[in-house]
Amino acid sequence: MQSIIKLLWLIPVLPLAAAGVGALLKRERRRASALLAIGAMTGSLVLSLAAFVATLPPADLPRAVCNFDWLDFGTASLQLGWLLDPLAAVMLVMVSFVSLLIFVYSTGYMASDENFTRFFCFMSLFAAAMLGILIANSLLLLFACWELVGLSSYLLIGFWYQKPAAAAAAKKAFITTRIGDIGLLIGMLWLYARAGTLVFYDRGHGCLEQSALSQLAGQTILGGMTISTAISLLIFCGAAGKSGQVPLHVWLPDAMEGPTPVSALIHAATMVAAGIYLVARVYPLMDGTAALEAVTWVGAITAVFAAAIAVAQNDIKRILAYSTVSQLGYMMMGLGVGGVAVGMFHLITHAFFKALLFLGAGSVIFGCHHEQDIRQMGGLRKLMPLTFAAYAIGMMALCGVPLAFSGFWSKDAILTAARQWSVSSVPFYLGMTGMFLTAFYMTRQMFYVFFGRSNPAARPAPESPAVMTIPLMVLAALAVLAGLLGTPAWPWFDAYLKGGPASVDFSKLVSGRQIAMTLLSATVIATAMAFGVRLYRATAAQAPRPADPLEAKLPFVFACLRRKLFFDEIYDATFVRLNRKFAQLANWMDHAIWGGLVALASKLAVALARRNSAFDERAFNARFDATCDGLKAGGKILTRWQSGQAQRYLRVIGLAFCALLLLMVWGCK
Repeated sequence: MQSIIKLLWLIPVLPLAAAGVGALLKRERRRASALLAIGAMTGSLVLSLAAFVATLPPADLPRAVCNFDWLDFGTASLQLGWLLDPLAAVMLVMVSFVSLLIFVYSTGYMASDENFTRFFCFMSLFAAAMLGILIANSLLLLFACWELVGLSSYLLIGFWYQKPAAAAAAKKAFITTRIGDIGLLIGMLWLYARAGTLVFYDRGHGCLEQSALSQLAGQTILGGMTISTAISLLIFCGAAGKSGQVPLHVWLPDAMEGPTPVSALIHAATMVAAGIYLVARVYPLMDGTAALEAVTWVGAITAVFAAAIAVAQNDIKRILAYSTVSQLGYMMMGLGVGGVAVGMFHLITHAFFKALLFLGAGSVIFGCHHEQDIRQMGGLRKLMPLTFAAYAIGMMALCGVPLAFSGFWSKDAILTAARQWSVSSVPFYLGMTGMFLTAFYMTRQMFYVFFGRSNPAARPAPESPAVMTIPLMVLAALAVLAGLLGTPAWPWFDAYLKGGPASVDFSKLVSGRQIAMTLLSATVIATAMAFGVRLYRATAAQAPRPADPLEAKLPFVFACLRRKLFFDEIYDATFVRLNRKFAQLANWMDHAIWGGLVALASKLAVALARRNSAFDERAFNARFDATCDGLKAGGKILTRWQSGQAQRYLRVIGLAFCALLLLMVWGCK
């Protein structure tokens, strides 16, 4: 591990260098920009795999760090550094691998875009920033990469900036996540003030090591809250903003205005995963505090809230976006009730099947000539068989269909931990409700898109090219196989994060608790799917499509869900309106009050200047001029004695000499 830690910095630097070089390429150098980005990401993947192998048990060290002084001020110094441990290693492999597949897919999806070169420049910057977050051993370095992720998302969500909706979505994402980042920044400053360092691990002196944690846990603030709890809640604000948790979720669905590969990268491997990773990274600070309860409740509410809204959406990407918000809620809940391994295992499996779903949606959109309304699709099962097969696997993994798909095992671990949570059983029931809604809205989407009659107006094309379908096949395989790393029979992922060997015990698969949870999950999912089939099978078979049957049965509820429970309207009527009014007040004060005071001060200054000018002219200048005139007249007289004629000077000297002799003679008498 000590050998690879010296090269770890290259993992984010390679795509960062690709972004820098790509920014200098001409628009016509399309092939060069794509090869540069894909080559750099391949290099990052190779190094990530080497780092991953170095952390496999029995590893020589639980973690390796490389710290260095970055800034000296007075007697203190500010350190930065990077680290390698199992948590960072597995995330590096996942992010670099999924990003590489998305990059390859993008060469086909974005082939006709005139800004192809700029796209790969931004994508490389996005991947580099996320990889920088993963290796950071300092909260300061993590925050710098964190903000680069925000910048990259702004550039990519608004990539088609000529579309007003894309420009507005980019600004919305950037501003909303900055709200959470304010909490993260305050928490970071507070942590530095109390712990004296922002380095995570530093030979016993890091802010996540026992000496600092004991110090933070032993100090309280108003209300008896410990310092560690308060700082954890502030850090969680930043994580909630990046990971789209309620109430800072509103930016994530609108981010679908960017190209579909951007959506896949955001939802599977980069931006939204950053918030979950941050909570997992600072978990020692949160462990044992009330902050974990807040993480659990926010996650459980988000899981149900977003899944309910997805039921009434018609944009294929927006449905998947709300699905991501819901699954991120499950991850937060898993971190709160089960720990790092439970939450992060669902993040890993979700990365594969959500990337699969978004790239599959991109294949559908590509084939339907950029149509995104599922009501305008249909019958694509026969026209796009590879896309359909891959999408069906991703759909079942997302729903958590038992045993065969990775989503079941990772979601099962979360629900099992939630069922055993000592604080409350409500998150467990919220999680089961979210599972029911997920299976229902994905069944609805499948029937609208792949079954029934095709819409002649959509003019669906044949199957997407191989450069787009091969990544789908790879991700489909991982959506199935990734779950094998975390089954109760072989909990390899949990043991790997803890640094120990994983034991194999197949009897756990047939334990009473496991059988009961499997049957319960199967019942909930089957019921939801059957309900979806009953509602939408007949609707999908008709052309043109009639009104949504759920809308016909529950028009008010459906309308509220379609309008996203009016969160945007509420924010617009409260915070946005208040901010607008405050801006108008500030503008009025600037013009009417401060501008008036400045104008009054300027008039007083001008009047005083005029009075001073008159006094100066009449008093000082007049006397000064008279004095000058007198000196000038005297000077003129004196100039007569200095004509420059030597004869006159000799004559004067001679007369003076004669006068002096006369005085002397006169004096002698």
